[in-house]
Amino acid sequence: MQRKVTALPRSIAGIALGGAMLVRFLTPQIGDAQTKSAQSENSSASQRSVAAMSPYIDVHTHLDESDVGGSMQSAIDSMLAENLAKIVFMPSPFTLADANRFDVERLLPAAKKYPGKIALLGGGGTLNPMITEAARTGDVGPDVQKKFRERAEAVLAAGAVGFGEMAAEHFPSSTPYEYAPPDHPLFLLLADIAAERDVPVSIHMEAVPKDMDLPAPLKSPPNPPRLHANIAAFERLLSHNPRAKIVWAHLAWDNTGYRTPELMRWLLQAHPNLFMEIKLDPVDTGLTSPLTNGASGKIKPDWLKLFTDFQDRFFIGSDQHYPQGSGPQRWQAVVLLFNEFPAALRQKIGTENAIQIYHLK
Repeated sequence: MQRKVTALPRSIAGIALGGAMLVRFLTPQIGDAQTKSAQSENSSASQRSVAAMSPYIDVHTHLDESDVGGSMQSAIDSMLAENLAKIVFMPSPFTLADANRFDVERLLPAAKKYPGKIALLGGGGTLNPMITEAARTGDVGPDVQKKFRERAEAVLAAGAVGFGEMAAEHFPSSTPYEYAPPDHPLFLLLADIAAERDVPVSIHMEAVPKDMDLPAPLKSPPNPPRLHANIAAFERLLSHNPRAKIVWAHLAWDNTGYRTPELMRWLLQAHPNLFMEIKLDPVDTGLTSPLTNGASGKIKPDWLKLFTDFQDRFFIGSDQHYPQGSGPQRWQAVVLLFNEFPAALRQKIGTENAIQIYHLK
């Protein structure tokens, strides 16, 4: 599906940027990508965990659905070592074909045992499959939209504090490759519902500012050989309902090379309802890490300025899975970045923003 990168007068595609600036946005930043051997060396440099210098709330985590209670207890047991104040669990962005998909109802009984410590997002196991299926079939008629709204309202009525994890461009991991344009009618409807109820929507989306070949080292299959441009469509989602709080997951873990501080600055300036979760993967650091050595080192000046200039728009969202497996942990990687922040910035990004936007108590 060919997507045209022009539309909104305030969008990246709609404003006449200087040639040099446009090249910066549309040129993937790959100079800081680490080799696998370097990543492994950085990750294994120390086996001892380092706690966050300030308390933080992790707004993006997952668990073992076959042992929900044990997974949550594992997270609670890890809080002291991490200096983790609260944690938000969510289902993965499943498809209809996934026999193991689940949603917030599976998580609620165990979460109720930890009031004030654990909160939940929902919709990844039901709303996301409805979106990907509608994108596949083209069916977004009144009946589909009615069922979608009813399910979204049921997710919130069950106790979710927002919607997630949704997927617009998701490379295979625990779920298969997924694609739905971020301005799909059901995404727009979800934004309207989120605005009505004042809850956030967490969306997983790789940054693809133009139609492009699948970047190395990703393989096709299981990924498609070509990727659809999605930034202009994402801006249409953001502009559709400015009261909808859209949270773009996994900032600092970039698989296309285009999720640069320059592009993020542009989007944050243009869209006050855009928020972002920060993630670092210590094994696969991606292409635009804010740290000098991928998963370790000092924070780069352009990233620190971005976090400082828009300090009310970021959260910690580690994508940590509980119980923790062996090897380097994602929470530790993002904490090393978090510890590079000045104290006031840590307080803002660590706890204050999440409490306000997710209405955590």
